[in-house]
Amino acid sequence: MLPRPLAIALAALPAAVLLAGCDPFAPATSDRPETALEFPAPDRPVAAVVSNQFSNEDAREGRNEAKVVMDLADLRPGMTVADIGAGEGYYTVRLAERVGADGRVLAQDISREALDRLGRRVERERLENISIKFGDTDNPQLPPDSFDRIFMVHMYHEVTEPYAFLWNMWPALNAGGQIVVVESDSPVGRHGLPHTVLFCEFEAIGYVLVEYIERPDIKGYFARFERGAKRTDPKAIRVCDAG
Repeated sequence: MLPRPLAIALAALPAAVLLAGCDPFAPATSDRPETALEFPAPDRPVAAVVSNQFSNEDAREGRNEAKVVMDLADLRPGMTVADIGAGEGYYTVRLAERVGADGRVLAQDISREALDRLGRRVERERLENISIKFGDTDNPQLPPDSFDRIFMVHMYHEVTEPYAFLWNMWPALNAGGQIVVVESDSPVGRHGLPHTVLFCEFEAIGYVLVEYIERPDIKGYFARFERGAKRTDPKAIRVCDAG
């Protein structure tokens, strides 16, 4: 179970991995973190950071994006959830409201500046069921056996080490827990990822697709995954062809 008070760990981080639109690509694989080297690198370009916001929060709220996604994810009071790539908290604060006082939300990002702003927002709005944590590009650093839902909204295509990231995320799910992904079905490098590539990368780790829905109202598609029978050994992971 996550701690109730707000907790912000201070640590040095590698470069962040968020973007908007068509952007430069991240450094070559020679610059990969040492902790990721036992995993294969993705066979697709990954965009470099220029922004930690997907779009204007008012615009997202105007189309009820968070409500739609939370309803599709069957998010209920009392659940424990993680918001990966939380940024300044569009989803974080709404997840906290949905799960209520008996639920918990862990907001994670690799941008120190974004989480500082989110921390001030959490304190200002007196949201006592939110904790904040820095993560790594190859490891979300989530506590094991903790989460009913892990949300990755319009950010998965920006993860520079998807195989290591998903492999390290596996233990964080509790029994019956699910990973929720919202993405734009766009070419890599244009703020999106084809759903076929998403499916392949998750399945390469051992996850099983539970649901896939195309939703133009949230500017993309909705997918959720559960753990399969066994997590793939890092040396046995087969790289997906993004071509």
